[in-house]
Parts: sequence; C-alpha cells; structure tokens
Amino acid sequence: MPILRARARPTGAAEKGGALTLASRRARNNGSQSGRRLCVAFLTVTSVPALGQASALDPAGAEASSIATLFWAMVVGGALLWLFVVSLMLYGIRRRRRVHDEWTAGRLIFWAGAVFPVVTLFLLLGYALWLMPQLRPWAPAQAAATLRIEVEGRQFWWRAVYHRPGDQPVVTANEIRLPVGERVEFTLTSSDVIHSFWIPPLGGKMDMIPGRTNRLSILATKPGTFRGPCAEFCGASHALMAFSAISMEPEAFRSWLAAEAGPARPQPSDGARLFVENGCGACHTIRGTAASGEVGPDLTHVGSRLMIGAGTLPNTEEAIARFIAEPDVVKPGSTMPPFRMLPETEIRAMAAYLKALQ
Repeated sequence: MPILRARARPTGAAEKGGALTLASRRARNNGSQSGRRLCVAFLTVTSVPALGQASALDPAGAEASSIATLFWAMVVGGALLWLFVVSLMLYGIRRRRRVHDEWTAGRLIFWAGAVFPVVTLFLLLGYALWLMPQLRPWAPAQAAATLRIEVEGRQFWWRAVYHRPGDQPVVTANEIRLPVGERVEFTLTSSDVIHSFWIPPLGGKMDMIPGRTNRLSILATKPGTFRGPCAEFCGASHALMAFSAISMEPEAFRSWLAAEAGPARPQPSDGARLFVENGCGACHTIRGTAASGEVGPDLTHVGSRLMIGAGTLPNTEEAIARFIAEPDVVKPGSTMPPFRMLPETEIRAMAAYLKALQ
C-alpha cells in the first residue's frame, strides 16, 4: 500500500517568510481596494456636471446658480476644516515626544479646537443665510413674474396650466416650457398624495401638498432641456414620474404657447374613430374633438412632446402603442386600464393618430 506522508509544517525562517508573504499580499489587496475606491470617488465627482438634464451643479437658472455656489462654498469650507484637522493630527504624531507646558497646550486647544471651527462654521452659516433670499425670493419675485404656471401633481403624472393675462388658460401635461430671462411663478398643488416639484438645473424644490398651494419662482438664464423628477416618494411608480422642462428664447416660447392654445386638427382616420369608440375620450381631452375627459393627461398636442407616460418612454408610435396596450406594465399603479385585448392593428392605428396630434 502507498504510504501517506504528512506535509511538513514550516517552522522558523520558512514560517516567518510565509507570514510576511501573506501580510504583503493583504497589504497589496488593501492598497488596490483603496485605489479602486479613490477611482470611483473621483469618477463620481467629475461626472456630476455631465449629468446635464438633472444636475443641480450645472445651473441654467438664477436660483440654481445660488444653490451650486453654496454647495461649492460648503465643500471648500469642509475641505479646509478637514485639512486643518489632519495637519494637527500629523503635527501631534511628529511631535509626540515633545512635552508642552500647560499654558501652550491650553492655548492650542482653545484656538485650534474651539475658535477656528466655530468661526469657520459661522462664516458658512452666515453665507447660507445671506443666499437664502435669493433661493426663495417671495414677494418681489412674484410681483416681477410675467407668467404663472399652475402645476398639479397626480399619481403618476403632471398637469400644467399656463395662465396668461387677458387670455384663456392653456392646459398641457408632463412637459413645461418657460421663457429665458423672464421670471415665472409656479403655483404647486396635489390632488392625491404629497409630491415634490424640482427642476435641478433651474432652481430648488417645493413640496406639493393636497389642500394647499405652494409657490416657487424660477428665472431661467439659458436655453436647454432638463428633467424634472418627483422628489417625494408617492407610490409604486414614483421613479417613473417626471416631466420635461424646456427653457426657450422668449419669441420661440410665445410662438409655442400660441400654437399650444389652439385646438387639435386631426385628420379623419381609423385611429380617431377607435379612440372614441374605446372610450378614451372619457378620461382624456383633445381640444377640437368630442374628447373632454379630465381624469388623465390632456392629449391635444401630445405628438409634439418629447416623452410620454410622464418621462417614461420616448414619444414614438411604437412606445405609444405599447403604453396603450399595457400601461399597468409600463407604469405600475397607473389608473389607465390596459387595452391588450384589442387587435394589434387597432392599437397601432390609435398610436398613429395620437402621434399626429402636433
């Protein structure tokens, strides 16, 4: 029979060498993990401005600029405090053998441990309080507003009404346009649960509370297209509740608003007939037609919007057809009933009809 020999256990120098090898391997692993963490942190910080449509640090509005300035001031202030504390720690490590007299030690603790942090924090607090009127410019901003937009949050979409002096209100949904260089006052409310209105590159956020109207003033400083998310958890499709915010040159905005105020001019088609026959007009409005429902979003010019389903899908015929067939899958918790029982040809006909509503 073969003889089984036990492996000799390393002793002495061999054991010590193995321990050193294991320790060095662990050190390398820890070093590589630290390096990876630093890379992730660096990429995270440097990619923030690239978020574009939803970055509060890439401002396109007066209030957002103040918020970004305050953020970077806090970052710089916090970094200075951190460097100061680390410097004190390194100084203590280097001078640990030196004995200080009681008076010197007390003075160091008083000035470095009490006075410096308190003064720095008060300066940061004072700067934040000084900026606050610019972040929430109440009465003066409301008086200077040239346009008022009423936004109502609903599960899980947005109803927007443009109020123009001397003209009829203009109703739209899930897309908000505003002129560059002109202050806009938003009146915000909710019909069901608490939502939160926020366009990060343009300004701060404001809660939308049932039974209460809150106000927010925004001044866009440059054209752009931005994403406005709901910033308060509101149900199953909270993450799928967003709107497109588009800041435009004043003349382009007025042309768009005039066109938006007009009725739809759909061509007679099978899609228009099927839209009525399947009861879609009981929930949706299409001005210029018999559809006058107010349960769901206004679809008068839905074909010209960037997204459908409150920022859920791109505005294409394929996406519209999918939303008609299975809104409960695309957007869980949606009150719209699914129409998957209809033939695909009928669903596509209705999708083509809605896409043509420019």
